[in-house]
Parts: sequence; C-alpha cells; structure tokens
Amino acid sequence: MYLLKFDWNPLTGIDIIGNFKLHFYSLMWVVAFVLGWYIMKRIFTKEKVSLEYLDPLFIYTVLATMIGARLGHVLFYQSELISEDFFSIFLPFKFKGGFEFTGFQGLASHGAAIGIIIGMYLYRKKYNYKSLLWILDRVVISVASGAVFIRIGNFINSEIIGKITDSSFGVRFIQDEYYKHQIMQLTGINDVQKAYNAVTDNPQFAELLNAVPYRHPAQLYESFCYIFVFLILWYFYSKTTKRDQDGFLFGLFLILLWTVRFFVEFVKEPQGEEYINWFGLNTGQWLSIPFIFIGLYFMFIYKPKTATK
Repeated sequence: MYLLKFDWNPLTGIDIIGNFKLHFYSLMWVVAFVLGWYIMKRIFTKEKVSLEYLDPLFIYTVLATMIGARLGHVLFYQSELISEDFFSIFLPFKFKGGFEFTGFQGLASHGAAIGIIIGMYLYRKKYNYKSLLWILDRVVISVASGAVFIRIGNFINSEIIGKITDSSFGVRFIQDEYYKHQIMQLTGINDVQKAYNAVTDNPQFAELLNAVPYRHPAQLYESFCYIFVFLILWYFYSKTTKRDQDGFLFGLFLILLWTVRFFVEFVKEPQGEEYINWFGLNTGQWLSIPFIFIGLYFMFIYKPKTATK
C-alpha cells in the first residue's frame, strides 16, 4: 500500500529580480497572520471588545513571533551565526561567502512561543483592557491555526525533513541539501529543478536519483495534528464555559501543541549544529517538556488572584 511515496521537488518561489525571490514559505506566514487576524476579530466582536485594540495586537503578535522565532533558532540550533554572520540574524540577507537575499530563514517555534508570551505581556502593559491571561487564552487559538500553514511552508521548502523510512508515507525530498548539491554537481546545472529534470531524463544519473531515500513528511504530520489542536481549542472556547477560566485555554494549547511536537520529533532529522541527545531525546523534545508542564499548571493548578476584567 502506497499512501504517499512520491518525489518532492516543487517550485519554492517566484523569481522577481536578481537574487530577490517571492518565497511560498513567506506567503504561508502571511496566510497564517491574516487568518489569525480574522479569528481574533471574530473573538473581539463576539465578546464586545473594541476593535481599536485589534490592530495593535496584530502588530505586537507579528513582531513578537518573528523576533522570538529567529532568536530562538539562533540560540537553540545555529549559535555559530553570532560570531560568523551576525547581521544575518536580524536581516533577510546572507553576508558570509557573498551577499545574498535569503529571506528570514531559520525560525524556531519554541522561540516564537516565548516571544509571543513576552509580546503579549508588553502589549497588555500598554493596552490594559483585559488580563494578560484573557489575551493569551484567545491569541493561542489564532496561533494554532497559523501553525498549520507554517508547517506546510516547511514542506514546500523541503526543510525540517523526517528520518529515512520504508513505510507507506515516505517522500523523497529532492531538494534535501545533500542530494541537491550532489545532483547539481554531477549534472553541472546550477538549478536544482533543471538538474533534477536532467537526472530523470538521463539514465546515466538514474543511480543518483535512486540514492535519494524516502523520508517521513514530518512537516505534514505536524500540520495535520495542528488542525485538531485548533479545533479542540475552538470547541472549548465557543461551546464551553472554560473560556471564562483564566489560563485554561492557554494551558490546553501548550499541552496539545508541544505534545504533538514531542512525538513528531521521533521521526525528524536533527536540526542545527547544536544538536542535543540526552536519554534518547533531542533538543526539540527537551524544549517542549517545560511548556507541557506550564500548560498543566495553568489548566489544573493556577488560581487567579483577581477576577478577569
């Protein structure tokens, strides 16, 4: 039985001019943020909160997510950038080995989560119309919906790939870094898609193509699971009184999302140079565990000192 079993070598973007390219991965981020804005607008309207607070919330969320995700990636997975290519941390360009527009590549979800929490704290300090947990309980619904599209973007980019598998779910990522360089080097074609076409059309390179292994589409596993995280959160928000229990939805989000991440990590390849493997658990799993415990605390232990405004 072959459920997936296909070669994945898509267009990752549209060339604009020079080294500038409109990346579909970036478009997935745009979709995630726009969808999140509409969800929050519906929530604000439902709870009769002034929409004047919505756009500032959107701006804080976007900045907190992007800054947190980027810094998280650098600190957790690619700390060598601090000394080797410092400005590429904050700018969508690569400076080491030649100037190149890359877009904002290397974004860590754990860093994004920390960034969002800090961002919502700063937002609430300026716009004091509801409690911090009231805001977090609702923002995480939008975050869960956005996570679905971010992982689709990772799949388009052939990044955060899974481990080699002989299961029915295997996908051959032609643009995996190692095989991408091999194919371009052996064909002499400096374009991975054209090189791949040359490989498929020329029996001389059939052995090289066959050497590309099937891997778990870990990005799709996560994206699919995050759909259910969003639906569960939306159910508890819209159909139960749990939305009035400060911290419950925030805690539920942390437990669901990071539990998914913890288990999907078993079929993912290691990310970055600073890979941790303690007791058989990797960096992503160790970073997920504290979030799960925080979620348990807010769901079952936390008691608000004062009533929500």
